[in-house]
Amino acid sequence: MMKVEVVESTLVAPSEETPRRALWLSNLDLAVPKTHTPLVYYYPAPATAAPDTDSADFFSPERLKAALAKALVLFYPLAGRLGREGEGGRLQIDCNGEGALFVVARAPDVAGEDLFGSGYEPSPEIRRMFVPFAPSGDPPCHMAMFQVTFLKCGGVVLGTGIHHVTMDGMGAFHFIQTWTGLARGLSLSEACPSPPFHDRTLLRARSPPRPEFEHPVYSPAYLNGAPRPFVTRVYSVSQKLLADIKSRCAPGVSTYGAVTAHLWRCMCVARGLAPGSDTRLRVPANIRHRLRPQLPRQFFGNAIVRDLVTVKVGDVLSQPLGYVADTIRKAVDHVDDAYTRSVIDYLEVESEKGSQAARGQLMPESDLWVVSWLGMPMYDADFGWGAPRFVAPAQMFGSGTAYVTQRGADRDDGIAVLFALEPEYLQCFQDVFYGE
Repeated sequence: MMKVEVVESTLVAPSEETPRRALWLSNLDLAVPKTHTPLVYYYPAPATAAPDTDSADFFSPERLKAALAKALVLFYPLAGRLGREGEGGRLQIDCNGEGALFVVARAPDVAGEDLFGSGYEPSPEIRRMFVPFAPSGDPPCHMAMFQVTFLKCGGVVLGTGIHHVTMDGMGAFHFIQTWTGLARGLSLSEACPSPPFHDRTLLRARSPPRPEFEHPVYSPAYLNGAPRPFVTRVYSVSQKLLADIKSRCAPGVSTYGAVTAHLWRCMCVARGLAPGSDTRLRVPANIRHRLRPQLPRQFFGNAIVRDLVTVKVGDVLSQPLGYVADTIRKAVDHVDDAYTRSVIDYLEVESEKGSQAARGQLMPESDLWVVSWLGMPMYDADFGWGAPRFVAPAQMFGSGTAYVTQRGADRDDGIAVLFALEPEYLQCFQDVFYGE
């Protein structure tokens, strides 16, 4: 176990008065895992101090805290606490301005390149070292936690733990863009030209609710897998490999569709699934532009709806890769205004029955869940000392889950697939993934 020493732990409140109110959470907010999403941003030590920066000031906690206090004025739910509407009622965010947790730490034995080089592996250990931990399921708990850890090599790791009920990936990166812009000295209107939109009642269920489709992806019935040991590996997809995968699909295929189709096939091979059995893929779709009228682009909340693609293992293995990619595309395209309203109503009916939406930690071995961060500004996180070299989840929460992300700040860096899999299938998966 590598040692991390906490130097300071403090609450950072918004720098100005913010609305004190209960923020209603939508059914889509309540259908996500009730945990803090742990991410790590690795910033190598500056090679040479830039003329206009003071190297002794590298990742000054005071500068970061001052910028965070300003950012929380716009993103004030992150300074609140998880609460309930009355005794035992619906979860909500109590916007009380108490502040976000901010921790400063040192890891005197850890060199950044050892952990965040090509062999990076998300794990409970990475999370323990770099992301503050707080119980996350029950009120009152922190909505946002940050830790700046200074490494032996002179580099820094920023660990972020933002509670998933507060927002999805788009909202999280919008907040980070604002915080980092303020730390670089931008004004609030420059750092955040489009302020976050906090009213989630646009996603209320209809009265009475009337789901029009089946939504098995939200049913606990398909999440009956036993907890299994798993390890996470990062598989880099070079431009050449990506071009090769796409060449086996129809022209115009999305990167997500092509890579997910390839990943699905490799998973079926590695796990040795029976050709006659079903395999299911969970695909998340951003609904901001799919609703009529559209949600504001800056909607700050969970605007992600899941769909389920069920296919015979034999088809994933023997049909052309383009067939698999097209099946995925159709599932994503299926998520429109009517489908989304049906999901929200389905979740309303289920909650009235007292059942919880399935949160997807325990998929059976036949299944896969692939989240895309492609096209998100995850590397747009320069506090004033350069963009991060590496951004990734600190920990994965179940076998069969995957993220498809950019590999670095530059488009030419290619993309990366982070995939959590049972250890006994790793070697076979890697061989098939790289066509060896």
